[in-house]
Formats: sequence, structure tokens, C-alpha cells
Amino acid sequence: MDKNDTRTVDISVILPAYNEQGNIAAVINKSRDALISLGGTGEVIVIDDGSTDNTSGEVEKIRSSYSGLVLFRHRANKGLTEALITGFKHARGEIVVFLCADLQSDPQEDIPKLVNEIRKGSDVAVGWRQGRKEGKVFLSKIYNFVCKKLFDLPLHDMNWIKAFRREVIEDIELKSDWHRFILILAAHKGYRISEVKTNWYPRKKGKSKFGFSRISTSFFDVMAIKFLLIFMDKPIRFFGFWGALLIAIGTLILLGLGLLWFILNTQVRPVMFLSFFMILTGIFTLMIGFLAELISMQQVKLERIEQRLRK
Repeated sequence: MDKNDTRTVDISVILPAYNEQGNIAAVINKSRDALISLGGTGEVIVIDDGSTDNTSGEVEKIRSSYSGLVLFRHRANKGLTEALITGFKHARGEIVVFLCADLQSDPQEDIPKLVNEIRKGSDVAVGWRQGRKEGKVFLSKIYNFVCKKLFDLPLHDMNWIKAFRREVIEDIELKSDWHRFILILAAHKGYRISEVKTNWYPRKKGKSKFGFSRISTSFFDVMAIKFLLIFMDKPIRFFGFWGALLIAIGTLILLGLGLLWFILNTQVRPVMFLSFFMILTGIFTLMIGFLAELISMQQVKLERIEQRLRK
């Protein structure tokens, strides 16, 4: 298949792969069979994310007999988010399915489940792993619980296989390691998200690419996402509140010190310096709020221009 072909297809299956030599051929073949069973047109896009094994070689062998297979290579391992960005950028499908390349999901089972959920009316369909047995289950439950509470998103398994309508992936901008927040971003924009139960299978070949070291990074990313979603539309609400509060408290303290000096002729210099510091900090916070508001307005203008260009 020509990578420059701009014609749309019904379904695109995106397979990010890093050192999946022992699994990738089976994943591709199962994905192809699933697409055939669904009818219409489809493509399978493999993103070799800097593999050091023969992952790309296995894909090349299949390309000669499967015209719907496309391969993109990253020279170095950039991570899952960058792999998805590459896949989303080149996907031509009206429905885009993201699967793992490690055979912990069965494409032949799961692609029809996800696609049919989209065809029923959902904008995003996400798999919910059944029978999962691995060491990271407890941490995953904590992560999903925190996200439910912070973002009011009643899903059980936010970091698993997914399917999207094309408009969703075109409307979401991903940054480094933000692949795990796709559902949060989609929900914030008002897209309908549904969940389907899918079977989980233990990895037979290769090693997991996701370790416990990502826990701290995920925590800070969750906080950043929460902040952005609440305040990116009206940042002055956040900075203005705290700025005004600091100025008000500092001013009240200063007035109290003034009365103390007039009545008792007494000065409390450390407290006076603190009040000056609070007032100045409040003023700077307000200035940051106004600057953030200007940036937000420019972002809205750019998004409107981009929408006009797409039309």
C-alpha cells in the first residue's frame, strides 16, 4: 500500500511495536482476519518504535502478501505516545483501532468488539481486561480509581486497547507520555465513551515495556492534566482567585499593623515584610493570570483557523 495514498478506508488498526519479533506476525495476521470478517476496507499500520530485534523484518515478510499492511519506523525508541502520534497521522480509517503488539489481547476477538461498539453510536470504545493476572494489577486499580475521582470518568481500565471515530483523534493533541490520558481528553471534549469486556492473555514471548518506574511520572502527569482541563479555558479564574486572596490578606495584615502602630506605637517588622511579600506575590500571580488568559485566547483563535482550513 502506498504510504501517500490519501483515500479513506473503513478501519485502520494501529500496532505500536518495540522488540516484538516473536509476536508481531501473529498480531498482524489476526488483525487482517478480523478486518476481513467485518467487511469493507481496512489497513494495518505497524509502527516499529526503534526495535533492536527483527520486528521490522517480520513485518516486511508479510507486506509482500498483504497490500493493506503499512510499516513506519522510528530510528530510536520514542515511546508509545510518539508511536501513536505517527499512527494517527497516517491512519486513513473512519474508525481507528489501537491494539498492543504483545498478544495480550486477541485481535481476532477484540477488533470486532470495539468496532461494533463504535458502530452502535459511541465515539470511543475501550476494552476492559477480564481475567488479568500480573503484578501491576493493583497499581492499575489505584490509577483507575484516582482518575475516576478526579475526572468523573466511570471506566474500569483506561490503559488498554481502544477504538476511535476519526474525528476524535483529529481533535486531541497528545504530548509526551499522554497516551494514557486519551480517554480523559476525549471525555472533556464531550465525546461518548463506552466500555466492552475483552479477554486478557499472558504474554508468551518478549518482555513487558511498562515498569513500576512510570508511577511517579504518571502521578505528575495526572496533576498536570487536571490543572489544564480545569483552567486552560479560563486561567484567570485560578490565578485571579489566589492573586486576589494574597493581596487581600496582605492588605489586611498591613492595616492591622498600621492600627497597632498608631494605638500602641509598636512595630512588628517581620510581619510587615510578610504582608509586603504577600501583596507583591498576589500582584505577580494576577499578572500571570492575565498573560495566561491572553495565551488561551490566542489558542482559541488558532483552533478556529485550523477548523476553517480543514473545511
